[in-house]
Amino acid sequence: MSVVEQYARAHIVTDADQAEDERESVPVILRYDPEDDPRAVRVGLPDRHEWTFSRTLLEQGLRAPTGTGEVRVWPLGRVQAVVEFHSSQGVSVVQFESKTLLRFLRRTYLATAQPVTH
Repeated sequence: MSVVEQYARAHIVTDADQAEDERESVPVILRYDPEDDPRAVRVGLPDRHEWTFSRTLLEQGLRAPTGTGEVRVWPLGRVQAVVEFHSSQGVSVVQFESKTLLRFLRRTYLATAQPVTH
């Protein structure tokens, strides 16, 4: 089983008055290490904070709002998804293209697929 790392671009959503097309995208790293925890994924934000949460939560959140506590995920229209991170320092709301997260999830399942032996 191998580690999956995928670099992505996302938008940090703030309460600043900006049109959606004016928001700059930021680099985010999506990481999955089946040796460390086969049920968890990690999202690294530009502030160098990394969040670890259930891979199932990410998958379910692409279809319907889900999550409690520190991480919440929900679809935003047909092509985007939002991941909301809560900490003692506040809340970070990150908007992704859904296809980016789907591609990442697909790669995590391929990384854990067991080879067929005869």
